[in-house]
Amino acid sequence: MATRDEIKFLSNPNIGSDNKKYCRFKKFGIKHIDYRDPDFLLQFINEQGKLLPRRITGNSLKYQKKVAVAVKRARHLAILPYVADLLK
Repeated sequence: MATRDEIKFLSNPNIGSDNKKYCRFKKFGIKHIDYRDPDFLLQFINEQGKLLPRRITGNSLKYQKKVAVAVKRARHLAILPYVADLLK
């Protein structure tokens, strides 16, 4: 039978941490998302070139839609690739 000290290490160590996600657009007052800035848009794309969901980025619904439109426009103009292998 496991002792109390052994059970402590089997549990998730990040259970008590309160790392709240926040919308960076609301926090910093960003109103416009420029589709011509690929470095900024790369923050919302994973290694394969897919958009990261809201639950991971912490964006609000309004700004997540604006990010999606900006990424789609940048892809259409060949600023960002549609599909990539290890983009970052």
